[in-house]
Amino acid sequence: MSQNLITLIPTVEPDELAYLQAFTANLTEDKMHLFISIYNGRRKKTETILICCLLGFVGVAGVQRFVIGQVGMGLLYFFTGGLCLIGTIVDILNHKTLTFEYNQQMAMEAMGMVKGF
Repeated sequence: MSQNLITLIPTVEPDELAYLQAFTANLTEDKMHLFISIYNGRRKKTETILICCLLGFVGVAGVQRFVIGQVGMGLLYFFTGGLCLIGTIVDILNHKTLTFEYNQQMAMEAMGMVKGF
């Protein structure tokens, strides 16, 4: 089943792969394909979040927070210049963690949709 995840989600990070393998261990083949198609459409790549963080230096601070669904933090970053660039720098350093946490939420939502079928 792990080869299935690797081939269907080619940009998956190692920690995300381990999480997904444990999370989807009890799914049947049909439900696994449904889960992967839903999850693949919702997940974010770490590169996307990193690029959004870097946008905070050249113009619009907080884009990364809007992209991962944290609208309140996005507005705070926007109006404070990324908390005077300190929050933006922290987000750049932690972009993989931000992405992994967002992808975990998307995996839980996708699993809820799969269980509902």
